[in-house]
This record gives sequence, C-alpha cells and structure tokens, in this order.
Amino acid sequence: MLPEPGPKRLRIFLVAGEHSGDALGGKLIAALKKRHPDPIAFAGVGGEEMAHEGFSSLFPLEDVAVMGPMSILPKLPRIIRRVHQTVDAAIAFAPDLVVIIDSPEFTHPIAKRIRKRAPHIPIVDYVSPSVWAWRPGRAKKMRPYVDHILALMPFEPEAHARLGGPPCTYVGHPLIEKLDQIQNADAKGLASRLNLDPARPVLLVLPGSRTSEVERLIGDFGDAVARLSASIGPIEVVIPAVRHVRDRIVEKTAGWTVRPHIVDSDDKYAAMRLARAALAASGTVTLELALAQTPSVVAYKVDIVMANLRFLLKVPSIVLANLVVGRNIYPEYLQEACTAENLAAALEPLFGETAARAAQLEGLALAPQKLRLAASSPSEAAADVVLSIAEDQAAGKSRRG
Repeated sequence: MLPEPGPKRLRIFLVAGEHSGDALGGKLIAALKKRHPDPIAFAGVGGEEMAHEGFSSLFPLEDVAVMGPMSILPKLPRIIRRVHQTVDAAIAFAPDLVVIIDSPEFTHPIAKRIRKRAPHIPIVDYVSPSVWAWRPGRAKKMRPYVDHILALMPFEPEAHARLGGPPCTYVGHPLIEKLDQIQNADAKGLASRLNLDPARPVLLVLPGSRTSEVERLIGDFGDAVARLSASIGPIEVVIPAVRHVRDRIVEKTAGWTVRPHIVDSDDKYAAMRLARAALAASGTVTLELALAQTPSVVAYKVDIVMANLRFLLKVPSIVLANLVVGRNIYPEYLQEACTAENLAAALEPLFGETAARAAQLEGLALAPQKLRLAASSPSEAAADVVLSIAEDQAAGKSRRG
C-alpha cells in the first residue's frame, strides 16, 4: 500500500529591491521558519541578510538597488530586464503568496505583472509607500494588485483606510527590537576612546547615508557648527559615517573650524547617547535619535525635480519621529530654510537648560511606547499575517486540486 501523501510544502516568493528591504526580508524568513511547523520553499530576489537564512536570489541585489529617479535612469534597461525575469520566475515557482518588500520603483511593477498573469496569487507589500506624505492617490491605485500591507508606522493603517488603500496591519518598526542596544550604548567608552574634553558639550552631526544627501547638506552643517561654537563656546563634534561616504565626509569637513571626530557607523548609538544634541538629515535616523532620547534639529534638501513636487506634500512634518509621536518635537529646516543661520539658532537652546530642550525631552519620552507592539517582535507579527494569508491560499488550492 502506498503511504499517505504528506502536507504540501508552503511556497513563498519574496522580492527585495535594496539593502534595507533585504534586512527586513532576512528577519521575515527567520520568523516564518520559526512560526511554521513544516519547511517552507522560498524563492525570489534578496541580498546577504536573506542569504544568511538559506535564500538563493535570482540575481545580485546590487543590480537593482538604486535610489531616486536620477539614479535609476542610467540603470533603467537592466532594471526592466530584471523586472521581467522576476515576474517569469514568480509565475514558474507558483507560490502560495508573493511578498514585495519596500522599493516601490522596482517591486510594484513586478506585483502588477504578477497580478495580471496570475490573479489568484495573493500579494503582500511589506513597508507602505509614504502615501500619507505625498501622492495620496497611490493608496487607492494599489488596491488592484496588493492584497495586504504590512506597515512599519503606527499611523499608516488609518491613512490607508482614509485614502481607500488596501487592508493594512501595523506590524511594528524593526528599530524597536534595538531599543535596549540604543539606550544602553557605551557613551562613556566612546568619549574615552576619542579623548573628548569633558568640559565641552558634544554635538552629533548626521549628514546622511547617501552621497547625494552628504553633498547637499555638509556645507550648511559645517557653517552651522562654526556659528554654534562661536555663540556658545568650544564644542566637540562627532560624525558617525557609513563606509561608502566616509571618505567624502573626511574631505568635506577638512576645512571646518571645529574639526570633527569621524567614527564608524557602529558607534552611532553610543554617539547619540553621548551627545547633548544632534543635527541630522531627515530619515530613519530621526527615529533612532528619538529612541535614544537625543534632542535634535533636522534638515533636508532634495534635487530640483523633487523640490518642485513639494506642493504634493500632505503632512505637517516630514520627520518620522514627529509623525510617530504625533507632534512636531524636532524642528525641521527644508530646502531654502536649511541655512547655517537657522540651524545654529535652533541648536543653541538645546545646549542649555531651556524650555525648548525640556519640551523635546518630554515628547521624546513617548517615542518607545508609540513604536512598541503589544506582543511579539515586528518580524514575528509580519510573519503571522503572511502565514495566515499563505495558508488560506494553500488550503484553497488543495480544495480546488
């Protein structure tokens, strides 16, 4: 007598388009394997973090990991080829579910084509596009090809409901898993290694992790540092730099009147805990600063194309920390307002025992609880939603087959 057939293996196709998505994908795969009792078959596109979980990518992530319209154009023919290759592979794999991870310029064209060729396959989008900030019409346009969104920000499910977007579940921001690491970073050890003058307050400068951000901001940041030091007296300046922009930061800060201590990005959290205040480019780093309870001033400049689209912005702030907490804790200076004079003037009160500093600290105390989930980790919460949808799909296949 033949043995009874075992349960059919769950099949999940994942597509990440850049390194931050790869990090999310790696944690998601680990959580899926932990939460599901049987082996899962994975396929798709990813990077090193997903590879560490045994995932084999169709092609190197570097082929498509580009940011912004000006960066995409030179690589467009190759990206288009990779989009079609990924769609063909997804259809051939016949998954129970597709998970696209962030990078909408790459992942959404893939999702649309999969939906057209295999409308029965559920598609989950891990990381919501910022429809709450600009081009809100994108939310409704996603409904035909995205079945569920896994949101990193607590305010995003309400935004999609209001804008007519797909069903959306808040699964938590991965930074909350680093809360202890951030808040217990060794600030004293860093100060000792850098031989900082204990009589001088520390300003943390974070000009961004992309070359374009550094190029646009570093000059104004340097002039602001000079103004601040002239106003309040001698200060120490620390700049954590990711590897690919470190040389540019060293070059651009060589003429600063206050010579900065440039450290590895691994020292970023210790520097946040050490600093009296920070001057930062807008981005995820503002959430890290909020979790570190570091008073800050935020600035940003974009290219001329994006600057001309500012009329599409629909939010009272572009600073993620402000949006999560629900109030404008960190002052922000964008485009023409991003001047050395404005930045120095906003930083100065953060170095004294002032009402401005006290107000920031009061608001920042709310950040951890705003990002924390009631139970489990963000990756496990995401895995639970993915497994629920995938298992429903697999059960439907069995009934039909």
